[in-house]
Amino acid sequence: MENLAVAEQVVAAINFIANSRASKEVLKSANILRSIDINALIQGEVGVGKTLLAKYILNAPVVDADTNIDNIIHLLSQNSKLIIKNFDMIQHIDLFEKNLKKFKTRIIATTKKNITDKISDRFFSLRINIPPLRDRKEDIYPLAKKFLNEAELNFNKKSSIKLSVLNFSLKENCYSLKFDIYKAFFEEFFDDKDLLQFLQKLFEKKIGTKNDYRKNLYLYEIPLIKAGMVKFKSQLRISEEFGINRNTLRKKILEYNILES
Repeated sequence: MENLAVAEQVVAAINFIANSRASKEVLKSANILRSIDINALIQGEVGVGKTLLAKYILNAPVVDADTNIDNIIHLLSQNSKLIIKNFDMIQHIDLFEKNLKKFKTRIIATTKKNITDKISDRFFSLRINIPPLRDRKEDIYPLAKKFLNEAELNFNKKSSIKLSVLNFSLKENCYSLKFDIYKAFFEEFFDDKDLLQFLQKLFEKKIGTKNDYRKNLYLYEIPLIKAGMVKFKSQLRISEEFGINRNTLRKKILEYNILES
């Protein structure tokens, strides 16, 4: 019960969803790291919440390792604590280690790639691995609900989306899950006016060469033909409903390489 209470405190502090056993173990480790002065590495796929967890552990500036080593050294000299994203991308590792020891900066680092034990043991006393969402199924629905509530709050609209019937992509964990929720949200509330404004902004960026009208027709024709395939099932029915010649429709399907469902 005590461990559960600790996990709930962390969830409240950083809004890190932790219904699964694996997430609760991660949060326990994070809470321990808040109270001891050691360097730690947080590993996991893109979108699992590594930086979010690092910020809970350490209230410190964040720098991406894929930047100039001089900039990183400068930050080491100016801060007693530092969060370093994408630690696997760091350059001039010996120079970095020298200055880390010189300035005695505490670091919490993140990586989405595997780092050898030799490198990890050189810099970190503890490693935390955040499993992907596909291995934390109990977290998926609460996360989806969180993202939907966030969308409703940001746009001041109440959605009728049923999360239980949506198919979520977990390819990029929370990133792709959030994208799916926002996509469904916009599909619910987008009307013709919104869509026309969106397309106008898109065309303003794309036009400026010859034959722009013909070159951009696909943005209208492809989704319309695909919608017709879903709703009417056959090319004959689509051509009848759309009021176009069947040969013209067939030509468009071949031109755009549209696969029939």
